[in-house]
Amino acid sequence: MIELKNIKKRFGHSEVLIDISLKMQAGQCIGLIGPNACGKTTMIKSILSMVVPTDGVITFNEKNIAGDVQYKNHIGYMPQIGRYPENMTILQIFDMIKNIRKYSGHIDEDLWYAFGLDAISDKKMRTLSGGTTQKVSAALAFLFNPSVLILDEPTAGLDPMAAEILRDKIIRERERGKLILITSHLLNELDELLSDVIFMQDGKIIFFKSIHDLYAETGETRISKAISNLLKSTLT
Repeated sequence: MIELKNIKKRFGHSEVLIDISLKMQAGQCIGLIGPNACGKTTMIKSILSMVVPTDGVITFNEKNIAGDVQYKNHIGYMPQIGRYPENMTILQIFDMIKNIRKYSGHIDEDLWYAFGLDAISDKKMRTLSGGTTQKVSAALAFLFNPSVLILDEPTAGLDPMAAEILRDKIIRERERGKLILITSHLLNELDELLSDVIFMQDGKIIFFKSIHDLYAETGETRISKAISNLLKSTLT
């Protein structure tokens, strides 16, 4: 579905992505893991055409995304920090996005109601807490029933109940065969969610493994411990 072929990205003299090649398929729920400044955000932004790679090709359903804007209609993106017009209400934000997209398919309002956004839809964005803004971002990411979901630190700032609602939604969408890419520093929250893990460091892919293989190689049953054990053997 999404393939990166020999992707490189330089900012000045700094190499942020170094020869990244990987293929992500429908039905996978992939955790993109790695320390700060390892290249995760740049890779995501490259997939979204927010950053143009210095070298290499990214394809969506075997079509080069360069110069193509339509492919992004198939992607739901939840940024780590959502930024919205402060004087608009929650409802106005949703109505604006719907009008821009002119989408005629099924609207997925599960999170709109599960998060109780319908009850506070008249509140202006500037009055919202960080957690409520995260709920808005999550509901928008799923709204147009995309075939791909890219979720950047999706539970950051969410209360435990809201985080569980979002986890359950991710699991349902995974079971529907969607490709889901999640970045998170909270590895304990990824247990039972992921089918695969990508670990990045210093702009490189250290490994891309299925959870089944990761557990089999390490003898662990938790993602955080399995990654830690594998890195000890990989990086030494």
